[in-house]
Amino acid sequence: MIDIFNNFYKGKRVLVTGHTGFKGSWLSIWLHELGADVVGVSKDPFTERDNFVLSGIGNKIRADIRADIRDGEKMKEIFAEYQPEIVFHLAAQPLVRLSYDIPVETYETNVMGTINIMEAIRATDSVKVGVMITTDKCYENKEQIWGYRENEPMGGYDPYSSSKGAAEIAISSWRRSFFNPADYGKKHYVSLASVRAGNVIGGGDWALDRIIPDCIKAIEAGEPIAIRNKKAVRPWQHVLEPLSGYMLLAQKMWDEPTKYCEGWNFGPRAESISTVWEVASKLIANYGKGELKDMSDPNAVHEANLLMLDISKAKFKLGWEPRMNIDQCAALVADWYKRYKTEDVYNLCIEEIKKYLG
Repeated sequence: MIDIFNNFYKGKRVLVTGHTGFKGSWLSIWLHELGADVVGVSKDPFTERDNFVLSGIGNKIRADIRADIRDGEKMKEIFAEYQPEIVFHLAAQPLVRLSYDIPVETYETNVMGTINIMEAIRATDSVKVGVMITTDKCYENKEQIWGYRENEPMGGYDPYSSSKGAAEIAISSWRRSFFNPADYGKKHYVSLASVRAGNVIGGGDWALDRIIPDCIKAIEAGEPIAIRNKKAVRPWQHVLEPLSGYMLLAQKMWDEPTKYCEGWNFGPRAESISTVWEVASKLIANYGKGELKDMSDPNAVHEANLLMLDISKAKFKLGWEPRMNIDQCAALVADWYKRYKTEDVYNLCIEEIKKYLG
């Protein structure tokens, strides 16, 4: 029921960096269920309540490896040992506000870490497809009311966003310099793409400074939910939406290596683009309790107020489009957090994948 890829992933050797993270854990679960031979490379999970920990996916996949993507030689050793055919690179320092505190580490991880993974791909003949995950915040944000297209300039105000813009420039450089489509079959056999998704929400995320974890932690503690930037508009989507896009893209890249090796946006439909306050309100309505409190701080560090993606390219060239609206998304997210304490989380995740596809 969850295989929309027609057995493509069955038996494929797939390496996922950042598999202990929120998106990485969901991707690893889905790939494992499809019969992929999954190797995960990541640092430790953030908390003991993370989806990775509670689902036990680390015990199910072929290898659950702790390593830092800033260690380029270690990455090459892991690639050489496991000989992956497809690479999904998700490992990152993913938080805007934290990037103000650790800007150098953010750049080392997000830029040099990405370069290290591309160099490991370059050194490993088995790799045919590399999907490099960045973010919608990689674009030079002009706070415009229309969505950014894949050919618009990279940029970023804060260290996190700018590090992802820099990573995109590096990916483009490596694709042109070492994985050029014009040289495919002569100098190399790699198809390399980058993917940019909006604000992703779903079960098992406990990261700092994210609206859903903040809501759930406050609800479980019996406290009001502090909203620090209530009017900020974001392209909210359930975690399974972009993951389905990444996996579809990798399949297309495998089949037609020179046609799809470029940048891609994966976001929600326009009607699901909402403010932080609206999303939090929908979550507590579905959860059944919770109270919002406006804690806006005019002196807080800069974060974008308006950010949207144009997903026309993915829709028309890949045949991908979002399956859920914001109300369905909020209901699925609340469902996970209402049930994770009393149910088998791995089975809960599979059930939610089925609901998403259904």
